[in-house]
Amino acid sequence: MPELPEVEALAAFLGERLAGRTVRRAEPVAFSALKTFDPPLDALAGRTVTGVGRHGKFLDIDMDGVHLVVHLARAGWVVWREEAPSARARPGKGPLALRVLLSGRDGEGDAALDFTEAGTQKRLAAYVVSDPGAVPGVARLGIDPLEAAFTSEALAGLVAERRAQIKGVLTDQALIAGVGNAYSDEALHRAGMSPFRNASNLSPEEIERLHRSLVELLSDAVERARGLPASGLKDDKRAGMQVHGRAGLPCPVCGDSVRSVSFADRSLQYCPTCQTGGKPLADRRLSRLLK
Repeated sequence: MPELPEVEALAAFLGERLAGRTVRRAEPVAFSALKTFDPPLDALAGRTVTGVGRHGKFLDIDMDGVHLVVHLARAGWVVWREEAPSARARPGKGPLALRVLLSGRDGEGDAALDFTEAGTQKRLAAYVVSDPGAVPGVARLGIDPLEAAFTSEALAGLVAERRAQIKGVLTDQALIAGVGNAYSDEALHRAGMSPFRNASNLSPEEIERLHRSLVELLSDAVERARGLPASGLKDDKRAGMQVHGRAGLPCPVCGDSVRSVSFADRSLQYCPTCQTGGKPLADRRLSRLLK
């Protein structure tokens, strides 16, 4: 799933390529992806792109005050086409969900922006709104961890009354915007903390360490992704991981084998030596299967 650093890099990448271009038309392909009807998708035609930004994991393309806000969900992505296809996009079995065709700029030809989604679970969501705050997912977002207001004291306030696992707190978008499964795994590994720790029991020193780990991790990832094309961001993200997606491989810090805990539709990864005192965490899905 694209998380804060990838969406930040996508916003910068698209901002350079879209600014000043006029929308020729927008073509819905997977109609389930479009979550709004007023303004209609046709309202984008004839509007000029004035900026591209981010709200948590949401991508926000401003077109003369009308915003196309897209959440790429788990398997969504963006494909930039320097040359616009001549034929109209049509619904089918392919990954294309939405296409935006744009006029040429400064001697350049017409281009296209494709939003795609792999797999069978179609969760990519696109909204056409006058105010990004009208998107329910944007309206409920918590603090952005790269904002100056996200201090260790702010994090302490978020976890103080949360009798929940710290992994769940970090990925709750209503508390902290933009952090998902991968970067929460990585931040907890950096902080030397079990993903199952009760958030409300963290000491001030542990909160300070987790805050520093999370902010440094996200800042490093944003800086590393700066200037990369959209096509290179996924590989860059994978290359930067130390535990996430590396089950069975040696931890780069201590050499222990990275382990995985599975849930209904996802998993987390951690290093026992670095994070849990050498003790493996119970894989609850596997435990239920063995009963």
